[in-house]
Amino acid sequence: MDIQSKAKKLIEMIQTAPVEWKPLGEVAEIGTGSSNRQDEEHDGEYPFYVRSKNILRSSTYQFNETAIIIPGEGGIGDIFHYAEGKYALHQRAYRVHVVIPDLSPKFLYYFMNVDFKRYIQAKSVGATATSIRKPMLQRFPIPIPPLEIQQKIVKILDKFTELEATLEAELALRKRQYRYYRDFLLDFDNQIGGGIADGYQCRLKDVVWKTLGEVAEYSKNRICSDKLNEHNYVGVDNLLQNREGKKLSGYVPSEGKMTEYIVNDILIGNIRPYLKKIWQADCTGGTNGDVLVIRITDEKVNPKYLYQVLADDKFFAFNMKHAKGAKMPRGSKTAIMQYKIPIPPLPEQEKIVAILDKFDTLTHSVSEGLPHEIALRRKQYEYYREQLLAFR
Repeated sequence: MDIQSKAKKLIEMIQTAPVEWKPLGEVAEIGTGSSNRQDEEHDGEYPFYVRSKNILRSSTYQFNETAIIIPGEGGIGDIFHYAEGKYALHQRAYRVHVVIPDLSPKFLYYFMNVDFKRYIQAKSVGATATSIRKPMLQRFPIPIPPLEIQQKIVKILDKFTELEATLEAELALRKRQYRYYRDFLLDFDNQIGGGIADGYQCRLKDVVWKTLGEVAEYSKNRICSDKLNEHNYVGVDNLLQNREGKKLSGYVPSEGKMTEYIVNDILIGNIRPYLKKIWQADCTGGTNGDVLVIRITDEKVNPKYLYQVLADDKFFAFNMKHAKGAKMPRGSKTAIMQYKIPIPPLPEQEKIVAILDKFDTLTHSVSEGLPHEIALRRKQYEYYREQLLAFR
């Protein structure tokens, strides 16, 4: 029986199972830690839970137990850690340690992930919850179905979590491979080393080096705001960091004209170049002065090949080197056009693009790649988690 079938069968069992409700303060010991951020040590032996999703390290520990860790401030109701063994705890983070035998700590962890934020929001009507107080935690109602049911729920949710983690690990691996092959295939000046150039003598001698300004230009066209929407307006805020493309825009200008981009243009965020914001257009749209629109003018350059060259770390390092401003550095439009581009013959460019496109699709596509699979798995997990923990 697959995991979905098991989940559906268990949901049917839950509907008829007896459930006792108790306040959290009756089933668990609730307290805070005594450490502060000064106790952080990068090479510490023990996990150090603080007031955020980040887990630091400490050379000393305060607790040796299984517990649920909840930051008392920041990310209220969103951040939970499941601690097992020895750990250190910040003085403004809470530990919830189950003290009754008929409640599974992992079941409680999953339930709080689903229901605690709703509980906090309900208690904060008309105001923003900026911190959690101990009485809030003590009064939080906990369902206690039979222990066997709890254990089955935990087993299924653990499996969903494991599947998602496996996909995330696979995505991280593929992204590393993508970076490696991009560096390798675009290493026409042999900066990587290791004799790469020696094996590609024919390939290298046919490469022509030109500045970006010799093969491309900035878009001079304008587009009216009434032709823009959340899908085709691109501001620096909805370009994603680290070459991750873009998301829907939360703001669309209602008047005036914007810089136009067309299919295959390359859009680069020009504020804080180290964020590596870059996207190749798959439609026509508009943007503002904080985003550069680069359009190819040389028919001997494949647009997708140029995208891969500009998505490389060497370009962003060059951009930062010539950027102006300390707090909010902005790339130099003049210097960017002086960036040197290696241009092999078109057939070679097409081979490079074919290889890198496969990795790009696998690691970034929300319709067919690993991000798509992860999104589906996460949606499935959240659905069953809600159903399995719906005791009200």
